[in-house]
Amino acid sequence: MRAVVIHAPKDLRIDDYPDVAPRPGEVRIKIANGGICGSDLHYYHHGGFGTVRIQQPMALGHEIAGVVDMVDGVDHLKPGTRVAVNPSKPCGQCLHCREGMRNQCLDMRFLGSAMRFPHVQGGFREFITVDATQAVPIADELSLAEAAVAEPLAVCLHAGKQAGPLLGKRVLITGCGPIGALMILVARFGGAAEIVVTDVADAPLAVAKKLGATHAINVATNATALDPWRAGKGVFDTLFEASGNQAALRTALDVLRPGATLVQLGLGGEMTLPINSIVAKELQLRGTFRFDSEFELAVRLMGEGLIDVKPLITATMPFENAVAAFELASDRARSMKVQLTF
Repeated sequence: MRAVVIHAPKDLRIDDYPDVAPRPGEVRIKIANGGICGSDLHYYHHGGFGTVRIQQPMALGHEIAGVVDMVDGVDHLKPGTRVAVNPSKPCGQCLHCREGMRNQCLDMRFLGSAMRFPHVQGGFREFITVDATQAVPIADELSLAEAAVAEPLAVCLHAGKQAGPLLGKRVLITGCGPIGALMILVARFGGAAEIVVTDVADAPLAVAKKLGATHAINVATNATALDPWRAGKGVFDTLFEASGNQAALRTALDVLRPGATLVQLGLGGEMTLPINSIVAKELQLRGTFRFDSEFELAVRLMGEGLIDVKPLITATMPFENAVAAFELASDRARSMKVQLTF
């Protein structure tokens, strides 16, 4: 079969790739759609992120959905079943798995990740064989394109869980890439009374309005736009910081009310935190990392029509045109979520 394989920065190829038959307890899935994620773009442009670097050719992709093609010793899945593929495979045996924190697994195998060596190969290929537990059936009403958004939606549902109840809250989201945009949907589903989104580009903010943001603000062209929310010591109850930008975090702290919760989603490198503000306002700073049971929840919420991710999918291209698709996904003025079809 063929796969979208990264060899080095800007060296993305369509390679012949071995097709692995399922072993007992596994299923082979014919991939239909795969979404290009921010981490895929880091591999494409820089060969990795932080200390993680490509050391061998690696198939990219972890936002994938397709149709079961073959099973071995699996009763609940049949050939023809449409599924979203959970890219996480925790060991189930380590300390954190036993504590119920499987997203913190010490031996996690995550599709399309160079964190381990040999690398865990990704899902941008014509077929993939995975453990049956990773194949989650989708509703008849849900398209495979939407199902491929289950992974980033699960990330945002986990972030929402970290924030606590959102019902009636004033929510600020800084950064409106795909994750920030999905946080709008999660905040709406959680019952937020007001959702303000900031970014430095107009195109993603236009999508934010379509998704239901109360206000979508370009802080690059209007530096004082958040002033109405500075009353007293600030009014926002919850911040989802999705940009990974220190300046965005620093500005947001000025409009958070005392006791507010700050959930850091974006990863942009090390930050210098304004500890005095965090201490004086008694802010609750929380991290959020990947997801666990939220993947199945994401599939269910989309399947029941409770969360609609279709406005995020701004382009779909055949995987043979992967380089052009990655370049398009890198242009925030033209795209939100770019998907490959197989």
